Amino acid sequence: MVLRAIEQKIEALVEGVFGRAFRTSVQPVELARKLAKEMDDHRQVSVSRVYVPNEYTIFLSAQDRAQFEGYEPSLVAELQEYLGEHARRESYALLTSPRVKIESDEDLEIGEFGIAVRMTQPERGRALEEELPGDVEAGATMIYKPSAPVETQAASAVELGLEREVAYLDVDGARHAVRKRRTVIGRSKDCDLQLNDPNVSRRHAELRQEGTSYWIVDLDSTNGIEVNGRRAKRAKLDPGDTVTIGSTDLVFDRETE
Repeated sequence: MVLRAIEQKIEALVEGVFGRAFRTSVQPVELARKLAKEMDDHRQVSVSRVYVPNEYTIFLSAQDRAQFEGYEPSLVAELQEYLGEHARRESYALLTSPRVKIESDEDLEIGEFGIAVRMTQPERGRALEEELPGDVEAGATMIYKPSAPVETQAASAVELGLEREVAYLDVDGARHAVRKRRTVIGRSKDCDLQLNDPNVSRRHAELRQEGTSYWIVDLDSTNGIEVNGRRAKRAKLDPGDTVTIGSTDLVFDRETE
């Protein structure tokens, strides 16, 4: 199969390097398969086609990215070819050929990686606008982690198990999954997360995903926000942190699916 042939090319790019790598390192072939999964998960049905994102950003720890030094452009090209072939096999429509970028993120550990996707119009693609689904907003960055601690021994990409991580906000016993890169919180019914609290402004705060990190940002609200009891205009969140908006507490969490 064409996809398998491309996978073998991706593996061959790093033969001799990842053969000596530890099991906890990110494997290129696993990046390819998770990119394809993100393409599948973000498909959108229009009038006559199924559109999928055409831009993909991979976030890696500095240590993992350093292992690609010297052949990162070749790896990116192979990943783009892999996505293009996957789209053809599934009869997906793309606004442009798949584009892949690799960036470093200091919040990631060795073996963890994030993938963010976007659907962007080509410069001369105005004719497609009427057929496209209304919501072409970028999705949240999905974080992939090793599924279980393992010994630092050599391993193939097939042996490396990865789980997907999702962020949540717990409010009054209800758990709300964060599926967007920007989640507006407030009293208005137009907010992504509506709070029935008279002390909350209509658009009070925003939970933003920046790379693989999450930040809570005050939107110039009347009563402001607190993070773990301290006033803040903008604060980075870790699992277990409590954000107080008006009289309502929101507990931030991240878990693997």
